[in-house]
Amino acid sequence: MTVETKLPFNQDYINQFSEDRNEPQWMTKLRSSALGMVDSLEMPKPDKTKITNWNFTEFKHEYKEGKTISSLSELPEELKDYFDNENKPNNLIIQRNQSVAYSTLQDDLASKGVIFTDIFTAMRDYSDLVEKYYMKDAVAVDQNKLTALHAALVNGGIFVYVPKNVQIEEPLQAVFWQEDADNALFNHVLVVAEEGSSVTYVENYLSHNDEQASVANIITEVFAHDNAQVAYGAVDNFAAGTTTYVNRRGVGHRDAQINWALGQMNDGNTVSENITYLLGDNATSEAKAVSVGRGKQTQNFTSSIRQYGKQTDAYILQRGVMKGAASTIFNAIGKIEHGGTKSNSEQESRVLMLSEKARGDANPILLIDEDDVTAGHAASVGRVDPIQMFYLMSRGLKQEEAERLVIHGFLAPVVSQIPIESVRKQLTQVIERKVY
Repeated sequence: MTVETKLPFNQDYINQFSEDRNEPQWMTKLRSSALGMVDSLEMPKPDKTKITNWNFTEFKHEYKEGKTISSLSELPEELKDYFDNENKPNNLIIQRNQSVAYSTLQDDLASKGVIFTDIFTAMRDYSDLVEKYYMKDAVAVDQNKLTALHAALVNGGIFVYVPKNVQIEEPLQAVFWQEDADNALFNHVLVVAEEGSSVTYVENYLSHNDEQASVANIITEVFAHDNAQVAYGAVDNFAAGTTTYVNRRGVGHRDAQINWALGQMNDGNTVSENITYLLGDNATSEAKAVSVGRGKQTQNFTSSIRQYGKQTDAYILQRGVMKGAASTIFNAIGKIEHGGTKSNSEQESRVLMLSEKARGDANPILLIDEDDVTAGHAASVGRVDPIQMFYLMSRGLKQEEAERLVIHGFLAPVVSQIPIESVRKQLTQVIERKVY
């Protein structure tokens, strides 16, 4: 069965939606052009995963405002876990449904020209700056049907801009709290780090629609200019009713560094792409991702680093735990282009299966168009090591306790890279809940 892709949105709807947001003319035109492309473009074709019968096109689309809060103490307990009670975050945006419920940025960062705001405010107040990067060099509007749909219907997101030589010591954190059970989220995150700057950005996605069907269409674009450093952490935790498409891409210039640490904890069907382009010489990137699948969900995760510059360095690490009848594909693709001499590309993909019906597939792929390079890859799919279990149980641990330790140790190389301690703890809690 193929899902009907006829959309209940026309040009009048798009134009009115853009007008209601007071968007610049270029954005209105981009939305209109994108909508016109949707019907002619193909769906993404993730390797070994058929998504033609997934629901990506039947949803409610609104800009739904959430109630603002004046203090983090007003949040439900579930969201308080994202923050350290003793050290409240100084740089935080909470998007509740599609509007900003809470926002704070250190005064000294604002005085240095740092921008940390919602995407609609950014389009109005920094129109030329946003237009320069928005869906051009990282993610193209016409990449596929879902990117065009995103461009037409984006209804939330964040803009981060770090000026030249500004070093941000404390992380910037965004929480996307989808409180409305059936409203679709089309979220766009744009991060720009100018020459010699550095920033750590961490985001959390959360929804509660276990039964109600909905859609999340997420695009991230990260730009690290010469000698800039971007550390990007994320924990995606959409409920079972949400079908999710995530497309996170980065562009690194000379001596730039883009590092990803992604906790992919959705309970619904998910397709995720994480692609980094190392355009400049000596640019580096690490893409680390962890996922826990359960129930009958199907997931497909692709991490790819494409190396164009000389002496670039790329490392992909994927770890997955599957239980129930969950099925997950992990693709790790390293591509060294012609001219990328003396570059290095490494991949490691490992999947741990906890039940007979669980399925995992780890595919490390090297594509090399240059001779003078180094590269390597490793992959494994299997069950909990009985030798490890025997050793731990011989030390007095019960079977469930021993298995828990093995699983957390297996996932630790990625979990430990999440930059904010409270978010690391929250990710650990999600892992515990999903596995046990």
